[in-house]
Amino acid sequence: MASNSALTPVLHLVTCGSVDDGKSTLIGRLLAETNSVPIDTLEYARRTRRGGSTIPVGEIDYSLLTDGLEAEREQGITIDVAYRHMNLPNGRRVLVADSPGHEQYTRNMAVAASNGDVAILMVDAARGVRAQTHRHLTICALMGVKTVIVAVNKMDLVGYEHATFEEIVGTVRVTAARLDVPEVIAIPVSAFMGDNITEPGTSMPWYSGPTLLKALEDWQPKAAQGERPFRFPVQFIARAEGNFRGYAGTVVSGRVARGDEVVIADSGRTAKIDRIVTYDLHVDGHIADLDSADEGQAVTLTLDHEVDVTRGDVIAAASAHSEPSDRFSVDMVWLGEEALAHGRSYLLVSGSRSVPATVTNVRHRLDVVTGHEHAARLLSMNDIGRVEVATDKPVPMDPYALCRDTGGFLLVDRVTADTVAAGMVRHAMRRSTNVVRHDYAVDEQARRLLMGHDAKVVWLTGLSGAGKSTIADAAVRKLHALGVHTYVLDGDNVRHGLNKDLGFTAEDRAENVRRVAEVSKLMVDAGLVVFVALVSPFIGDRRAARDLFAPGQFVEVYVDTPLDVVTERDTKGLYAKAAQGSLPNLTGVGQEYEPPVSPELVLHGTGDLDASVDELVRVILGE
Repeated sequence: MASNSALTPVLHLVTCGSVDDGKSTLIGRLLAETNSVPIDTLEYARRTRRGGSTIPVGEIDYSLLTDGLEAEREQGITIDVAYRHMNLPNGRRVLVADSPGHEQYTRNMAVAASNGDVAILMVDAARGVRAQTHRHLTICALMGVKTVIVAVNKMDLVGYEHATFEEIVGTVRVTAARLDVPEVIAIPVSAFMGDNITEPGTSMPWYSGPTLLKALEDWQPKAAQGERPFRFPVQFIARAEGNFRGYAGTVVSGRVARGDEVVIADSGRTAKIDRIVTYDLHVDGHIADLDSADEGQAVTLTLDHEVDVTRGDVIAAASAHSEPSDRFSVDMVWLGEEALAHGRSYLLVSGSRSVPATVTNVRHRLDVVTGHEHAARLLSMNDIGRVEVATDKPVPMDPYALCRDTGGFLLVDRVTADTVAAGMVRHAMRRSTNVVRHDYAVDEQARRLLMGHDAKVVWLTGLSGAGKSTIADAAVRKLHALGVHTYVLDGDNVRHGLNKDLGFTAEDRAENVRRVAEVSKLMVDAGLVVFVALVSPFIGDRRAARDLFAPGQFVEVYVDTPLDVVTERDTKGLYAKAAQGSLPNLTGVGQEYEPPVSPELVLHGTGDLDASVDELVRVILGE
């Protein structure tokens, strides 16, 4: 058969389902029977066996063809996403992403689905539909997968019963309809026996639909509703001899042609496309220019005049571009082992762009089985929900349904660098465009001149009872006598008013720190030296507070007092309550305290108070 690979796009295929549903075996057989596996790999699968395998040596263990990690072979489960290339008989190329089934590795499955065109959702006929089946189907729908093939596997274990197949498919279709999945194809298969994988099975005369292979061959991408707008995230700035300056990247949406008017979405500056350059060479050895570039093409663009463009900027069609916003409503898959914390600052990573962001509100948590939207204040590992995200600066992001590349993002923990969430933008929130910063003539510099000293925040952190408030009180008295304008934001005092609605969970502590940091910023802008006496136990929260201030304006002071000393002092009776079990979230006892890594100053709560205050004042005054 003549190849038509030039006429059809590469098919991105993701397999998903619960543990032991047979994904690796099914994909392994599909790879082997389409001659997409090297001979040496097949031989390895003939002579290697997992522990407890019943497959005779000499026959192929298809599950080994996609499990690349030794740990996966030992446990008999897929942990990482295994990527394989496959060539279909009609010439189409397929990139197969065999994703993990275990709930612990949902993050890997979300990564696999993020670029998927078609998902093979595996269901064990003997076990039926499980919660993980619904979760994976939900993630596929959120990630924009338009075609789902429900492969009801292990039909040989249930005697190839038609009723069992129909019951399972009916349950999946209900969830798919709720999630607006446009195309669902149901196929009964036996990956172990080979039924309906590449050839029709003889044990299910009641089924007359396509084999799995035929369904993949027949797949065609869903036509977009209307023309997709041009989007081009800049990956790097290309420079060459002759003052050449271009912007390299991939067209992730729409089409661009020479002479088109475009806008730099971040700044709003406009220009026209001057050249579209590729790495291809003409026969005379010169670099080729294109008249236009379509979605999926990697090119370098030049503009008709100088415009400030940096890595991470998005070049978009001037007639249809997204206004930068700093508030977004998003669907989120929470992947972190620790629950989402309100007010905690994360890094939002979208393409080559990285900006600090905060989850300001959880609208609801989705029950993946029933579809019910539960009111929630947090998301735990593998939860899916609707949240509101605020970025530190306006960024242009599209609805995910319009463009995956400019509407999808990851949240990264700023301390551990772990990916904790995958997000899909639903829309920018109107409130972000209704609030405009007003600049006043009397600014921070004018107030600093009036005060006669620099403004800054002195952030004292340490265990409860370490001596933070005592040190702050003594330092303020000394500075006041020197004519320095000060104020103290004490952890207990702010909880009587500003933060009276917050408790002591990790997420409430994060919000407590965020609010105090924002108030501190206002007071620094007013020209004051602000003392913050706050336990603030987590490095990430303190780092987010520091990031609000200019270099030199944030002085972190670690009041290092041993736990046994503060327990003995117990000035507030907190440690006695913790010992009785009535205060489970006390820092240092029921909740971890993360000491500063590189504070500007370390004071010891067991040391001489006057000496500590003198040292602190010298740091504040820059002596």
